[in-house]
Amino acid sequence: MQDTELLHEGLALMGLGMGFVFVFLTVLVISVTLMSKLIGRFQPAPPAVPSGGKSVKSSAQNDQSEEVMAVISAAVHRYRSSRRK
Repeated sequence: MQDTELLHEGLALMGLGMGFVFVFLTVLVISVTLMSKLIGRFQPAPPAVPSGGKSVKSSAQNDQSEEVMAVISAAVHRYRSSRRK
């Protein structure tokens, strides 16, 4: 085989490989886009949250947050006191 024939075969193989990758990626992008639209169409809408329920939830979260802070503070204090010994 001559160098020019080998170069032509290499270029043809490269073109075939790049074409396959391009077609695969194009099909992948189209399928992901279609699935996204399909899921968005059939996904149920999120339920509406009543505006009055926020005050009850925030006080419950505040109590829980204070309790969590107390537990974390106690754990840090105990860890620091055990490291000093």
